[in-house]
Formats: sequence, structure tokens, C-alpha cells
Amino acid sequence: MWWQLVLILALLLAFCFSVVLLVGAPYMPTLRKQIELAFELAKLKPGDTIIELGCGDGRVLVEAAKQGLNSVGYELNPLLFVYAWARTRKYGHRVKVVYGDFWRKKWPPADAIYVFLLPRLMSKLEARIAEVEPANHKVISFAFTFPVHKPVAQNRGVFLYDFSHPGHRLSSL
Repeated sequence: MWWQLVLILALLLAFCFSVVLLVGAPYMPTLRKQIELAFELAKLKPGDTIIELGCGDGRVLVEAAKQGLNSVGYELNPLLFVYAWARTRKYGHRVKVVYGDFWRKKWPPADAIYVFLLPRLMSKLEARIAEVEPANHKVISFAFTFPVHKPVAQNRGVFLYDFSHPGHRLSSL
């Protein structure tokens, strides 16, 4: 009987991870130093709001809350969603973890967006960000760059983009 439960759990986990990989990126945690660099580059201040697309275990959301930022994280992997949700509960109203595909969700107004995605998703994200209130978004990307936009600042693999500046918008949209 216990082997049936293990089999069901294994199938559920395989399904969850395969769906995540089809539409997103695998879980790769951001190191504390890169989070600090990201917030420094973006010059975020207490009360600002940051969105994390694919929040994983919630570590960026936790660091944001510690700095007085409001944050919204999206996570498609149900196991990581539960972990991030539980990990961020002590920060109350400052942190919101949303279960689901950030490609299909409406994003709230924010001062910055943080991503750690794969190169194959960066052009799709670039187009999406340009469509979604480009006037107020700083975009911070760890490790990977956008194909059209050029970073306005970078430090040790952390890239800052300004989607509010007319010279940095996509010309094709």
C-alpha cells in the first residue's frame, strides 16, 4: 500500500516539474550577494514595490521585506510556492506570493521587476514588459540579458534595464 502512495507522489512531482520546465525555468536560487547587488543597482527605497517572476523559495522576497520593500512573487511550481508562502508569512502585508504562471497573470503596478530566467525566455519577457506599463519599470535580470534592450547598469552578472526611458523601449512594439 505504501508503494502506491510513493508512486502517486513521484508522478505528481514529475508532472509539476515537467510543467514548470515547459513554460518557465528550473529552480536556481539567487545568492544573497546578487540580491544585494540587484537592489543597489535599482536604487530601491523603503515602500517601493518589486515583482519577482518565478520567486522559487522566496529568498528575494524575504530580502526585499527586510529592506522595507513591498514584493509580489509568482511561482508555478506548487512545492516551491508552498515553501515561499510559508517562508514569507512573518513579513505580513509586505509580501504576497501568487501561485500560477506569471505569463498569464496580471501584474500589479511596481517600481521594479526581478527575474532569473533562461535565455530562451528573455525575448518573450522583453516584449511582455514593454506591453505592461513600460513607464514605471526598472527590470533587474540576474545572469541573462535581453536581446534588444541594453542594460543601463551592470555589476557581476546582475543587469539593470530601464523600460521607462524612451531610448530603451522596443522599437517594434
